[in-house]
Amino acid sequence: MKLYFSILTFFIFFGVFAQEDIAVKKPVLDSLYREDQFYINFTFNKLQNLSGIRQNKFSSGFSIGFLRDMPINKNRTFAIAVGLGYSLNFLNDNLYISKPNGAIYNYEFIPADVYYNKNKLSLHYIDLPLEIRWRTSNPESHIFWRIYTGFKLSYLVSDQYKFVNDVQTIIYKNNPDFNKLQYGCYLAAGRNTWNGYVYYGLNPIFKSAVINGENIKMSTINFGLQFYIL
Repeated sequence: MKLYFSILTFFIFFGVFAQEDIAVKKPVLDSLYREDQFYINFTFNKLQNLSGIRQNKFSSGFSIGFLRDMPINKNRTFAIAVGLGYSLNFLNDNLYISKPNGAIYNYEFIPADVYYNKNKLSLHYIDLPLEIRWRTSNPESHIFWRIYTGFKLSYLVSDQYKFVNDVQTIIYKNNPDFNKLQYGCYLAAGRNTWNGYVYYGLNPIFKSAVINGENIKMSTINFGLQFYIL
């Protein structure tokens, strides 16, 4: 009987200490969590305000960056975020660029019956996004619905125009006729990994380019997917 009580006492004390150990090791929820610090997106770039310019082939885009999440309510379902990023946009169209006198750029349309392999603009930007965030997140799960909307200011750091046909390859870089500053509004919405994304450019890509006596007012709307990483 004494042996029985000794064994029972041992297991009682063992259970108490085990429970205390489990309680100590139980993860503590972070009530001051932040969300979605890094982002990456892939887009299709749709040209608008074309004035005779014809888009052809697939014009793609890519962005990556960091956002500082700053919750503004107790439940942390509303937040603002500011960030820094990089984006690369490819534009394929029938706008031919040349420098006949070696100094001033000239713009004209490529006729529909003229064959060429490539006529592409590559635009590299540094992005400064500012957004307002709503989400259904909580400290226990990173799977939630989100609607993020904001304003993005972009600075053009590098540009390249490339034309290729069977006869020649033409490359121009750092064209001063481009707008150095681009700005627009965007929206990202979805759940967990998959989020739809749209960006609406509010000013023209070109600053001073003229074709047939009129300013080129071409701008972009970008559609695609955005992914967030903590």
